[in-house]
Amino acid sequence: MNKKAIWSIIGLMSAALIGIILLQINLIRSAAELKEDQFEQNVFNALNDVASQLEKDEEFQESFHKNGYSLRKNQSQRERLSLITSMPETPFSSLGILKDREAVTAIWEKNQRARNRPLAKRIDIQQLDEYIRRELADQNIRTDYHYGVFSTEEGKNCFIIEDGHYVVEETEPKHFLPEQKSLYNSEYKVHLFSTGISSPGMLMVFFPRKSDFVWSQLWVNVISSILFTLIIMFCFGYTIDVIFKQKKLSEIKTDFINNMTHEFKTPIATISLAADSITSPMIVGNAEKVQRFANIIKQENKRMNSQVEKVLQMALLDKKEFQLNLTEINLHDVIEAALENIGLQVEKKEGKVSADLKATKPIVEGDLTHISNMINNLLDNANKYSFEKPEISVHTRNVSNGVEVMVKDKGIGMSKESRKHIFDKFYRVHTGDLHDVKGFGLGLSYVKEMITAHKGSVDVKSELGKGSSFTLFFPFRVER
Repeated sequence: MNKKAIWSIIGLMSAALIGIILLQINLIRSAAELKEDQFEQNVFNALNDVASQLEKDEEFQESFHKNGYSLRKNQSQRERLSLITSMPETPFSSLGILKDREAVTAIWEKNQRARNRPLAKRIDIQQLDEYIRRELADQNIRTDYHYGVFSTEEGKNCFIIEDGHYVVEETEPKHFLPEQKSLYNSEYKVHLFSTGISSPGMLMVFFPRKSDFVWSQLWVNVISSILFTLIIMFCFGYTIDVIFKQKKLSEIKTDFINNMTHEFKTPIATISLAADSITSPMIVGNAEKVQRFANIIKQENKRMNSQVEKVLQMALLDKKEFQLNLTEINLHDVIEAALENIGLQVEKKEGKVSADLKATKPIVEGDLTHISNMINNLLDNANKYSFEKPEISVHTRNVSNGVEVMVKDKGIGMSKESRKHIFDKFYRVHTGDLHDVKGFGLGLSYVKEMITAHKGSVDVKSELGKGSSFTLFFPFRVER
């Protein structure tokens, strides 16, 4: 998949994700508005019921007085209903339904009398508190509230009742306390004892935590939407990361196959040429030349076997199917042997190798084959990435609980980005088009796996144009 296709997919997925988020926000906003409308409707239903109940109470009170009965302020609702139903004749039934035309006249007369009474005298404050609490609960409104009765009678413009108690009457709204202002400005208000023309006052309710109450009914939907959106975003990000990693891995494997083909092509061609030469009538009778071409074939075959062995070793490392043959190893002996092997190649490039072996205790526990391969791989890389007159040095020193081995060169070095990936399998540092560095990109990956298996560590320092240094730490004992 090319980059254009990948970025097209990313663009489409991003647009879809943004669309889902905006849709969720819109749905939540609509749900909040619906809940607010429902809350408002329930509040007005409750207030209207309270106002209606207060009017009925006053009608009952007038009827009882007319028939010689009385209602006490501390009388329970059950006692009042019992008294109502025991009356011989009233203008109302127990449900407050008008019986005849005379009752209409009685109501008109009652209203005329009530208009001459102060509003505070027409309301039983205990009953008002009970009615509000009960009606709000019936409407499933369970949040903090403040209520008040505001008088608009002639000569008054103030609160006369607040939260179950009478208040000192103020004639100017500018004298309102902060909580009274909030109550006065509340949108939830109904007229009391309205005759259709005028009303002596209003019942007002204010909910200081209205928003919290409304949103508390939506928190499950909000949290669920956020959670599922985060899951989608995580999956989207993870998918994009996997796509880029797979693309990079595909490029690395393609590079590996090309390198492997190139590595095998040369020895195969050499072997083919040597085999043709041996079978030539001019050569077959010359034992010396036959021996020479046979040695070439053997050498090239060994070279291919070495390359195949590297690939097979990495396969075993991936499967964790290798076992270390642990013995006492003298690191100085291993280093001197490795320097002797690389010395000829460095000399051909007019370079030099040196050793500064300062470790007084160079004996460690390890696998001789793998430790030798690690040192050889580091020296081989130092030589390959030093194109002109390589200068390679190996240093050792004792540190706490082990030995450090440093392989240092003055080659082309690496960028910060390259240092992040040099231990990845198949990764090879780019050298541009000027030089052809052979290899599969398996050497440093092998070093990382093996030093980890020996319970050690590897550290790299490098700077472009100034060279690199690799430091291996070998513990004295491999913890099992």
